[in-house]
Amino acid sequence: MKIVSYNVNGIRAAFNKGFVDWLKAVDPDVVCLQETKAMKEQVDTSALEEAGYPYHYWYSAQKKGYSGVALLCKEEPDHVEYGTGIGYMDFEGRNIRADYGDLSVMSMYLPSGTNLDRLDHKLMYMADFQDYANDLRKERPNLIVCGDYNICHEAIDIHDPVRNKKVSGFLPVEREWISNFIKSGFIDSFRHFNKNPHQYTWWTYRANARANNKGWRLDYGMVAEPLKDRLKRSVILSEAKHSDHCPILLEVER
Repeated sequence: MKIVSYNVNGIRAAFNKGFVDWLKAVDPDVVCLQETKAMKEQVDTSALEEAGYPYHYWYSAQKKGYSGVALLCKEEPDHVEYGTGIGYMDFEGRNIRADYGDLSVMSMYLPSGTNLDRLDHKLMYMADFQDYANDLRKERPNLIVCGDYNICHEAIDIHDPVRNKKVSGFLPVEREWISNFIKSGFIDSFRHFNKNPHQYTWWTYRANARANNKGWRLDYGMVAEPLKDRLKRSVILSEAKHSDHCPILLEVER
């Protein structure tokens, strides 16, 4: 199974930048989208269906034009789970999961900590999501959580670790959470294969950051430990430019 995860920073804007043609070329089995910023009825879903994704599932925020996650699937899943059942998470449309046999694929959009209130919200989400993932893996042990985690894990994952150490996204408490999430039974699939520096998935639109590769690795394909031997590859698709993020791709045996 080839899985792509992509924070599109607005699915309608991404459509206008050639997203559908790109999708046809990459040809994944499942696409996890984040920050769709749209309700299903605002999206040209017929274009996705013509591209080979007749099964698409949208979980939008209550607030229009904000947050939202989706799944695009070639094959119909056995089950789709909308949200987590945790009210404040689901209000912002941050989690959706598809089950295929013994495999579960979740698209997650973890909040950013843009100010102190939102940082507190982010830290609460992180703690609650860890508990949720722990419980979920008792029923669905072969879990893949793809998405925008809005956190760089190690100094290797950010272009300027010294100056950014007091910025949300690279705070010690956030980095520790990612470490603990991995220790709880997940594999950072990209780092499983690639230990090289300067591998990023997000760049600010300011100061020509992308051209200069001054980026952050915020997007992860976290794969539960039982899937370790089924994990085939995990890469960053930095050539795709429909968003301030770029997509990631991972492959697992069905």
